[in-house]
This record gives sequence, structure tokens and C-alpha cells, in this order.
Amino acid sequence: MLPPEPPPLPALTRAEGELIDRYLEVVDLLGRINPGRPGHTYGGLRAAQALVTKATALRDALALMHRRGESELHAPTLARALRVLDGERRTARVTLPPRSDS
Repeated sequence: MLPPEPPPLPALTRAEGELIDRYLEVVDLLGRINPGRPGHTYGGLRAAQALVTKATALRDALALMHRRGESELHAPTLARALRVLDGERRTARVTLPPRSDS
């Protein structure tokens, strides 16, 4: 039996798609750097080094939207796209893990 089909992505401009992709790349790296999560310092160091490049690409995506006159972020549509692309799980890695009272 095949897994269920994910919902389709909402219609996005090319610039909005670029923004979503670059944002999730940054979030993934921040999740790897998160000192509240288990991991190795070398992996965190590599993620921090890559973060500079990815943050620049995120800035460029937003700058392109601004230059093209896309002055509003359509949050409901972009949030749907993030959910389709597993954004809830990916962004959860940036937060602190649940408290362990043991």
C-alpha cells in the first residue's frame, strides 16, 4: 500500500517559492546548531559555517520580492506551503526540547 499523497503546494510566485526554500534551509541549519539538542560540535560548526551562505540567499530572496513589488507576505498561503514541506517538524528542531524532570 502506498503512503497517502501529500496535499499540493499552494500557488506561489517564483520569488515566494524561493523564499520558502531558503527559509527552510536556514531553519534546518539552525536546528543542527541548537545547543539544546543532542549532537556533535563539528556538525554544529559545519552548520554554522553554511548558515552564512544560506542566510545571504534568504536575504536575496526577500530583496527580489521587494524589488518586484511583492510588498506583502501572504502568511496563510506561505504557512500552507511550509506545512506541505514538513515545516512544522523542521522548525520544531529550532526550539528547546521538552523539559525532562528526571
